[in-house]
Formats: sequence, C-alpha cells, structure tokens
Amino acid sequence: MNNEEIIIRVAHSGDIHYSETITTEMEESAKARGTGIAKRSPQYIAEKMNEGKAVIAHLNDGTWIGFCYIETWSHGAFVANSGLIVSPAYRKSGVAKKIKEKIFQLSRQLFPEAKIFGLTTGLAVMKINSDLGYEPVTYSELTQDEEFWAGCKSCVNYDILMSKERKNCMCTAMLYDPADHYEPEETKQFFEENKSGLERLLRFKEWKFIKALRRKDKEENGGSENKTKKLLHHFFHF
Repeated sequence: MNNEEIIIRVAHSGDIHYSETITTEMEESAKARGTGIAKRSPQYIAEKMNEGKAVIAHLNDGTWIGFCYIETWSHGAFVANSGLIVSPAYRKSGVAKKIKEKIFQLSRQLFPEAKIFGLTTGLAVMKINSDLGYEPVTYSELTQDEEFWAGCKSCVNYDILMSKERKNCMCTAMLYDPADHYEPEETKQFFEENKSGLERLLRFKEWKFIKALRRKDKEENGGSENKTKKLLHHFFHF
C-alpha cells in the first residue's frame, strides 16, 4: 500500500462509472457501523460529479479509494461536506483526512461565504473536522432547511431526532463559520484536551436516547419494544 500513489482530486463527468460502487459502499458501511445516513442514488452521486461538487480518490490504475461531496442549503448560506466514504482496505490510512481536507478547500473555493457544517457519530471524523477548524455546535446553529432534515428519514435514528424536535440526536453537529471562527490550531487543541470527554458524551447520548425511545415504544405499543430492539440491534448487534 505504501508504494501505491493515491490521487485525490475534484471529480468530474468521467468518474460517473464509480457512482454505483460508491453508493453500495456507503450503504454497507452504514450497516456495519450500525448508524444511518441519508441514502443517495447513483444518479445523485453522478450529478455531484457533473457539477464539480465532489472529491474522489483513486489509484493510478483507476481503482476507487474514496469519495465525498458538497451539498448546499438555505440558498447557499450553508454547505455540508457529505457522504465521506473510503474503501475498507484503505481505512485508517489517512486517506479520509486528505479527502476531507480537499473537499473543505473546494467548499471554501466555491462558496467562500457559506457556513460549512457536518453531522457525525464518529470520534475520528470529529477529530478530522477539528483539525480543519470546525467547532461543536447545537443543531439550532445548522441550516433549518426542511429538505435537509427530510434527508434524515432514511436514517435508523430518525425517531430519536423527531422525538427531540430536531434539537438533538445521536450525531454531533460541527460547524465552520468563515465570518466567526477559531483558528484550526485552537480547535485541534480543544479536541485533544477534551477527547475523552467527547467520547463519553457520544456513549452517553447512545444510552440516554435509546432509553427514552424504549420507554416511548412501551407506552405506544402496550409493553412491546419491537422497534427499539431493532434499533439496539443496529447499534450493538445483539
């Protein structure tokens, strides 16, 4: 792997043949992690490539390695770097970080005044975002575009999101505001100093939200917890 040159660049129409591979890997990765994502079709991914709003990683021989794309919300006031995915053989190799750096640069180039945000359940992605200058924020600081939140309907955690009136969920929200932000060195230092606390927070959210959903299921289904059991299986695989 060390001898292979990984090319990370802006995607274009010539990359459309990767679309189905990318969406399949997105879905499989979400199942393996036990978390949900807004499902995207190969046609949607191809559209992002055609628009020059995506970043792709591959080897010299064309072997696909990773991908990420840009979405705009609230008439361009907000930008999300979405759908980050890396081929299983290249995970934990630093490729994800390089893709995030590239898509962040592209977002700043195409939408210099937009706030860039993301939602994640993973500590690794939180670290990458912190290195770029993102800060943890409340959901109220994100776009309130109904179309964005409608994209969460395919997520296994959607019931949790709605039970919290879209104010909180399993994901942690992070934001980069070009008009008002800390320097990356500061947000990186904050993450390193609070990493253990952030990890405990993620675990606490899992426990708290699933406990509340289990109670809600019991009340609504006369003691049955079928929906919550399915959710617990997604998270903990039992």
